[in-house]
Amino acid sequence: MRPSHASARMCAGRGRPTRSDEEDEPSPARFTSGGPLRRLRDPRRLVAICLLAITGGLVLAFIYARGELAGSDALAYWAGVQRWLAGEDIYQVTPGLYVAPPVPLPYAYSPWTLYLFLPWALIPWDIAWFLWRAANIGLFAISVFWAYERRPLGTAAFVAVLGPSIAANFDTGNVNVFIALGTWAAYWSGPRLGGLLWALGTGLKFIPVLLLPFIARRAWLPGLAIVAVLAVLTLATWPDTVRQLDIVVNYPRPLRLDYMLLAWGVVPWLWARAWPPRLTRAWFSK
Repeated sequence: MRPSHASARMCAGRGRPTRSDEEDEPSPARFTSGGPLRRLRDPRRLVAICLLAITGGLVLAFIYARGELAGSDALAYWAGVQRWLAGEDIYQVTPGLYVAPPVPLPYAYSPWTLYLFLPWALIPWDIAWFLWRAANIGLFAISVFWAYERRPLGTAAFVAVLGPSIAANFDTGNVNVFIALGTWAAYWSGPRLGGLLWALGTGLKFIPVLLLPFIARRAWLPGLAIVAVLAVLTLATWPDTVRQLDIVVNYPRPLRLDYMLLAWGVVPWLWARAWPPRLTRAWFSK
């Protein structure tokens, strides 16, 4: 007697039953009951979506309330380049506390950093500010989407904790967003580009030096070498550097919540590891 199709399949599977041909065919139920709908039924994803929605709504409300007062830090970068091109003092300080656009804050970075802002600062201010803010929001949103696809609840919690800092950076246009995302790029980049991105952030803000362990190890040595070069450039303009440091230390500014956003730079490194964390050498060196 000819063996049945099912028996043949069991023999081929060494006695273990295998799926039938009908089971191998995709059924409509698999598409209607799974996929995106199944994700929405996950309580953790629902909590994550609610957290992101609330945080995003509060950030947008803050930005809307600030209106034309927004852009103070971005305007300082733009005005610093304009003053430099006009042969004026880039570190001149406007009298008064907490000045706001259209009065620029004093430039608070080393002279060599003007070259970083030069191409963008050649654009008229209204257009430059629109492009700057759009790039801040758009690139940060892309990074949140990437992180959410891998760790929904962890991403939402991280964004919620950083909510005040996100709002502050989107309002002032501080360069912190680009520095944090530069650390993201450094994590995946080759040694030279990764080291350069980390070094530029460190040269601008100093605090990103703490992010060195969170970029690819192959980029550490090139990054440190570039930081040494930037230090020489800073020392070469020592009189201006002294004035710059005086502005950084003594110029009155609100509580610097915006610096918290630099912590977002550790996400690619952190999300690449098993969770919850295991405080072992293998976990840290992965």
